[in-house]
Parts: sequence; structure tokens; C-alpha cells
Amino acid sequence: MALYVIQVAGGREARVRDLINKLLSKYVTDCFVPRREVKRKVAGEWTFVRETLFPGYLFVETSNIQQVSDQLARVPAFTRLLGKSDEKIIPLSPDEVAWLTALMQPLDKVVEMSVGVIEGDRVVVTDGPLVGHEALISKIDRHKRLAWLDMRMFGRTKTIKVGLEIVRKSV
Repeated sequence: MALYVIQVAGGREARVRDLINKLLSKYVTDCFVPRREVKRKVAGEWTFVRETLFPGYLFVETSNIQQVSDQLARVPAFTRLLGKSDEKIIPLSPDEVAWLTALMQPLDKVVEMSVGVIEGDRVVVTDGPLVGHEALISKIDRHKRLAWLDMRMFGRTKTIKVGLEIVRKSV
């Protein structure tokens, strides 16, 4: 079983996921849209909101990618399979899959909000999926409660946003 990335029209990830699950269920073990949990201020109150982690992409787990690739032409809003060069479709590497698996909840495929503190010039994550992954953090926006992570994905370095609430800063 391998994990592949499909590029779709932005904003249509959930719709395409549902179509793939319906039309290709005998070839696909899992099809999901990774999401992140962040806090947003709505009507003066901070609430948890789930957003798409990789806008325009969804992930498919299958052992028969050629059959899936052939059938994807029937799915509206499908753009392309990533890693397809010279007609070869390449799955995510084991390191990329391990990274995603470490951060996401297994059932709902969500990177939950993390909590941390700033000690001097270091970020220390005390709770959540970013515990132990502080070295990946390249930028923090304390006001928006976001952290930017630099990671290797799709064969290149990609910056993604995840939820991180800094509860204390000490100098």
C-alpha cells in the first residue's frame, strides 16, 4: 500500500474526495484531505476551526495506482497526480508518510492545535503534535496563533501553517 498525492481544483478537495471514495472504492483504501485545527476569533470569541492543510491537494492510499490513475479522468476537478514524470507515478517517500502520520490524528486526519511557550529565543512545545518537532518551526505569529513549518514534501521544501498557541513568554 502506498500514499499518493492528487492535485485538484482549489476549494473542491472534499467534493473530489467524496467522488473518489464513491467511484473508485474498490481500488482505493483511503482518500483524505489533511486538515489543521486553528483558533479564530468569531464574534469576539476564540473558537476552534478546521482548515485544509494543503489547499488543492488530497491524498490517496492504494496498491493499484495505475488503475486509479486511469479512472481519475472520470472525476471532475481532477488536475493531476503528483510525482508523474515520464509517465511514472511516484508515491510519497516513507519519511514523508512518517511525518504526516506523526502529526495527524489517524481517524480524522487533522493536525490538532499545539500549545507552547517561548523561553528566551527558543520555542518549547508542551502539548500537541508539534512536541519534539520544534526544529521544524520557521516562524510564529502569536496573534493569529499560527506556526509555519518547513518540511520536505512532494520532493521539495514546502512551508505549511499549523495551529500553535503560545501561552507564555519568558526572557
